[in-house]
Amino acid sequence: MSNVRKLALVALTAAVSAAVSVSAVLAFAAQPLRLARLQDGSSAYSVGPAAVRKAADGHFWANAQVNGQPVRFLVDTGATAVALTPADAERLGFRPFDLDYGRRVITAGGASRAAAVTLSSVSVDGARLEDVDALVVERGLDVSLLGMSYLGRLARFEANREALVLQP
Repeated sequence: MSNVRKLALVALTAAVSAAVSVSAVLAFAAQPLRLARLQDGSSAYSVGPAAVRKAADGHFWANAQVNGQPVRFLVDTGATAVALTPADAERLGFRPFDLDYGRRVITAGGASRAAAVTLSSVSVDGARLEDVDALVVERGLDVSLLGMSYLGRLARFEANREALVLQP
């Protein structure tokens, strides 16, 4: 067999192989990829033992246990400290009217005063820290904020498209 014929046979074999490969890729690519869904509608994809799922509004809302009591926080990496509304502080056993509001703070609602408190424990989906510094903001907060006095003490935290992963 001449070299030209050998080269033609190799080229033809390569073309057939490429066509078969493209067909195989198209056959597999025809179905869109989907995450498996559990019966309750949640994703089967695990984000880890300590994670806060992103809400439909695009924010991370953490349901925490603070001093053994439930508190719903908006996760706010721009907040220097954990910031409590007076109502949440009162549910945690602090008496807002007896606190010393000697600190000046700036909230989304403007300037306000705040009182420093220490939370015995803050636990978000298993990521537990003790003796967390916090502020009770006198007015201007609609919701308590999970700020850097908690987040900054974690070994690591990372946001992805689905969740905020917390590593104590």
